[in-house]
Amino acid sequence: MPQPDSGRAVLEAVGLRRAYGGVRAVDNVSFTLFEGGSLGIVGESGSGKTTTARIVVGLERADTGRVLVHRRDRTEHRRGRAHRLARAREVQMVFQDPYQSLDPRTTVGAVLRETLRLHFPDADHPRRIAELLDRVGLGEREAGALPRQLSGGQRQRVAIARALAVEPAVLVLDEAVAALDVSVQAQILNLLADIREQTGIGYLFITHDLGVVRCVTEDVIVMRHGKVVESGRTADVLARPQHPYTRLLLESVPRPGWDPRSIAAARRALAERAP
Repeated sequence: MPQPDSGRAVLEAVGLRRAYGGVRAVDNVSFTLFEGGSLGIVGESGSGKTTTARIVVGLERADTGRVLVHRRDRTEHRRGRAHRLARAREVQMVFQDPYQSLDPRTTVGAVLRETLRLHFPDADHPRRIAELLDRVGLGEREAGALPRQLSGGQRQRVAIARALAVEPAVLVLDEAVAALDVSVQAQILNLLADIREQTGIGYLFITHDLGVVRCVTEDVIVMRHGKVVESGRTADVLARPQHPYTRLLLESVPRPGWDPRSIAAARRALAERAP
């Protein structure tokens, strides 16, 4: 697995804030992802992790704060098609449900061809489509298939291939394996590890699954109520959590002797404390 180059940041979030009415969904969130690195953002539903990811990708705008890719500010929204395409090529996102993100009427090959025509109109599209499918473990049969003819794991491979087609610097994976069976999850995580080793792309994993974080990230931030409550090297945070919320997340993972009543009591006690 490639080690991140600590001297070269590929993605920086600086003081991100986003509120909906009186609710602060993202509250002064900052982090750095290094080239070839893998950073996890962990938290339960409502923690602000997905809103943070959508701001990074550009699907939502922060009220304040900046997102930089290779030191270039993505929060400066200049007009023009060329600028929009350039921004899209910097950061791509893979969602939890690949079936919802793929056009059910369009074959896999056509999905990839449409993306390539938009971003690289002069490229050798058939050759590139074959390369992308091979990289994610698919072939000619899948190229002619509609999404409904593929398994969940195959559809997620297509979604990954489509994201890679534009050669992004950063891939944001929002619960990208949560909807898959455990054995298929392992296959997709191994595939992602291989792709990162081959390309040096940076990964931003958004997940509630500490097992995923442990397996595929070097660094992690833990979010609660829109704030970062803990951050550091993944191995250190999971082995020696400092914040009560991080400890609660770890204690909530079922294991032999696990008592859900004690977890419920700990959750109530934490809720009575300040966020």
